[in-house]
Amino acid sequence: MHVVILGSAAGGGLPQWNCRCPICSLARTESGRVKPRTQSSIAVSPDGERWLLVNASPDIRQQISDTSVLHPREGLRHSPIHAVLLTNGDVDHVAGLLTLREGQPFTLYGTAGILDSVNGNRVFDVMAADVVRREPIRLDYAFEPVPGLTVTLFAVPGKVPLWLEDESMEIGAETETTVGAMIESGPKRLAYIPGCARVTDDLKARIAGVDALLFDGTVLHDDDMIRAGVGTKTGWRMGHVPMTGPGGSIEALADTDIGRRIFVHINNTNPVLVEDSVERDRVESRNWTVAHDGLSLTL
Repeated sequence: MHVVILGSAAGGGLPQWNCRCPICSLARTESGRVKPRTQSSIAVSPDGERWLLVNASPDIRQQISDTSVLHPREGLRHSPIHAVLLTNGDVDHVAGLLTLREGQPFTLYGTAGILDSVNGNRVFDVMAADVVRREPIRLDYAFEPVPGLTVTLFAVPGKVPLWLEDESMEIGAETETTVGAMIESGPKRLAYIPGCARVTDDLKARIAGVDALLFDGTVLHDDDMIRAGVGTKTGWRMGHVPMTGPGGSIEALADTDIGRRIFVHINNTNPVLVEDSVERDRVESRNWTVAHDGLSLTL
């Protein structure tokens, strides 16, 4: 199985366009210490020829341009991207669909709840129905979006997208609006969970034994944004479990049998983004990798 992390940042990317926090400033002036990053998305293939795109970041055009295995290879119009899968309806995971509107056939997969959020916005009708098929997938059902690649979607604690929040919103609920993806090719298993509000016993049992885990690394501390002075929301309020602190993912997953452990979907205020920081050292000492754009895995 071939995996490319196309984008490793949370919504807004790094540096965020209007942010002068210390980390964004370093990304602009000292890229050797803080690598710029685009918004969350990965590509997976069983053979290096046919690819599944998981989440369509607003930066998808740049990500495809930067990733040669996703370039057109034959004729006047072509793409090795055969399918796109959505793990939630957040803007940073669906806005890139508008870039994939150039008459290129592919299948768009997601739960009914996730696809409903796309179908309910007519701007996405630029993906013509006779070109892009939308295929709802039920939870815990194994399907094959690309020959040789099997995917099973499962609910994780989360919340609805920000643009769909109302007074009935429940943080931490396990519904089909925030899902993880178990991706398998032969004996190899990859768990992709870019958004998760809490690590539960059920989640740990689900991912036990995977060859690689790509997991929500939005915040180091629950109050990262408050500490940075750029926001008032905690990680929990945004639907993201912190890496450290009570209930943090590093400790919660410490005794789970996992191959490679990689944090993705990292917010611009997270201090682990600084290469030579104490925070980065502490995370890496617990056998976690902080993802960067272009990081490739072969499982």
